[in-house]
Parts: sequence; structure tokens; C-alpha cells
Amino acid sequence: MYRIRTYNKISAEGLKRFPIEAYEVAGDLSNPDAILVRSADLHTVEIPDTVKAIARAGAGYNNIPVEECSKKGIVVFNTPGGNANAVKELTIAGLLLSSRNIIGGINWTTSIADKGDEVPDLVEKNKSKFEGPELKGKTLGVIGLGAIGVMVANDALNLGMNVIGYDPFISVEAAWNLSRMVRRAETLEGLLAKSDYISLHIPYSDATKGLLDASKFSVMKKGCRLVNLARGGLVNEADVIAALHEGTLAAYITDFASAELLAAPKAVCIPHLGASTPEAEDNCAVMAAQQLIEFLESGAIKNSVNFPSCRLEKHTHSPYRLLVVNRNVPNMVGQITTTLAGTSINIADLVNHHRNDIAYNIIDTEQEIPDDALEQIKNIEGVVTVRAITPLGRKEAENGWSGR
Repeated sequence: MYRIRTYNKISAEGLKRFPIEAYEVAGDLSNPDAILVRSADLHTVEIPDTVKAIARAGAGYNNIPVEECSKKGIVVFNTPGGNANAVKELTIAGLLLSSRNIIGGINWTTSIADKGDEVPDLVEKNKSKFEGPELKGKTLGVIGLGAIGVMVANDALNLGMNVIGYDPFISVEAAWNLSRMVRRAETLEGLLAKSDYISLHIPYSDATKGLLDASKFSVMKKGCRLVNLARGGLVNEADVIAALHEGTLAAYITDFASAELLAAPKAVCIPHLGASTPEAEDNCAVMAAQQLIEFLESGAIKNSVNFPSCRLEKHTHSPYRLLVVNRNVPNMVGQITTTLAGTSINIADLVNHHRNDIAYNIIDTEQEIPDDALEQIKNIEGVVTVRAITPLGRKEAENGWSGR
């Protein structure tokens, strides 16, 4: 039976994906096979050696010590696209909030609640103070064309906007889903110079930290409106506030509040609601659970942030499966296959993929792999973990290994 330890409250829709006859799922399990987490900080948690995978029910994964996990051979999953519609909808709302002074108008209207019969006349006299432009006919620059960025770009077209997209690393899947009406920006600066509105949809990393700063604001259209529901650190906050004061930015809508932004003019801070819908929580939990199940039962990897995607179809004539994680160095596959051949194990199928310093192997065999062969593979220099799976899939072989 596989043991899944949960952190945070995980959607019941996700938890019920684990078959009760094969999985034990709880928040207080010791020595789990895998961890399912939302926002809990695992940097301060001692991850047991029994853990083979961690699934984050969400797109961001900076709450997980990915580098440490990679060294231990632990696969880290996230769920890109699971909350895409929720973030997309809030982004569209952010565009409207940045353009029409809706919040300022509502706050002012609330302030005259004690004016009695004067309210209707006061509203008519003062409504012009809160007017703002329509989105139709304006140009939106979308930075990052992943699952969320593509949906934002396509829906902005339906609102009558002209859309420019910038993503030098766009995936084939995203490109297929992106409307042909979205124009491609060759450079980030080119997008910034042409956009009336800008929306950020890129991950946070050392390469993207403070991506939008004073130098970037200097090439923007004066009065540009910026929406950032991705990560607060993608912008230099001090430069954003300066740009708001100078009028370079007409508005800044963000999901990441700070005391400084709350005091800044024309900054609207949403309390991190991007993925806060029951539908998004369900979608992410279901995706995370399914990824753990497929990995534990078949070794398949999809949507990992540190391992290569890898899958091998199972066949009845080769019911035994070996999973090997190793450092991405020469002659590893040769050593593994030679070891199996030395014990008369016939390899029916094999796939080897790598990502940066990590290589991952799925090897199907016609015979059950004996203990001594597993021990020999485990002891090959550069091998990180070794795991054997039985034909039934939902019960790991008794002679499975986890080596360092």
C-alpha cells in the first residue's frame, strides 16, 4: 500500500482519486512514499528518505526545496493549467479595474451613504471624476504565453483588444491553443513600447526577478496600465511606485500586497485571489493526485519541475518494470543494461530521458529482476535511486530499492 502525506487542506475531489484499497492518505503519516502539498513551506521540513515524489497542487513551487529533492532523486510535480481559468478571469477583472476607476468610485459612493436624499444628485455631479477608457481598440501586451497567458490573450481579443505576445520559450501545445490574431513581439522592449496594457504571466526565477524595472518603464507608453497576478518579485516594487508617481504607469493591479504598495497612488492590491476558486482548487488537487498515482504505479512523469517528462506503455509480455534515477553522465545506460544481461534478464523495452544533471530510465523486462541485480545497479557510481514495480502496478515489489 502506498502512503501519501498531505500538507494543507487538499480538495476532496483530489483525495478521492486515490483508491482506498491501495493508498493510505493522511496529514500525519510517517515514512510516506509521496507528499501532496499546496502552500505549506517544505524548506523547513525534514523530508523522509522514503519519499519518492512531491506534488504541488498549484503552479508555483517556491515552497519546495527543489534542488535538494533533485539530489535525493525525488520527483517534484506541479499542476500548470489547473488554475489557469481562475487566474485568467481575475486578470480580465484586473484589466477593467486598471482602466475604469471602479474601486475609487465605489469607495467614494460608500463615503456619501449618510447624505440621504442628496445621494442621487451627488452621484451625477461627481461621476466624471471616476471615468476611464474602454478596453476595446487598445493594445494588450501579454508577457508569457503559457496556459494562463494564452487564455488571457485569446479572451482579450474577444473583448476587442489588439494583442501582442512575447514568449521566446513558448511550447508547442501553447502555440496550438493561441489565436492566430495574436501578434508576436520579437523583443520584450518592442512589446512594452506598443502596449497600452501589460499583463505578466511568467514564472519567478533568478532570471525573471525584477524583470520590469525603471529601465523597462522608460520604454513604455506613458500612462500604461500594468497587471501582475503572477509573482510580486517579477517587478521592482520601488520602481513601480516611482512610475505611478511620475505618471509613467496609470495603474498597477497586483495580487501581491505590501505596505508600500497599499500607500501608493493608483495601485490596487488584491489579497492573492488568483487561484482562490473552488474549481481551481479541485482541478489542481485532481491533477496532482493523478500525477502521483501514475508515477508511483507506472513510473510515468508528467509536469515535473526537476525531472524530464517520461512515459513507457506497458505490455503484457514484459510485466516487470525497473525505474532508475542517475546522474546525467556517460555510459550509465550501458552499465545498467550490462548488469541486467549478466543475470539473464531480457530487456523488452527501455526509455532514457534527461534534464540538466538528472537522467531517468524506465526499463521493462520479461523476468522479475532478482535482488542481486538490483543491488548491483544500486551500487553503480552515479545511480541515485532504483525502484522495481510488480505487474499489478499498485503493489511495489518486495525487492524494490531506494539507493543514494
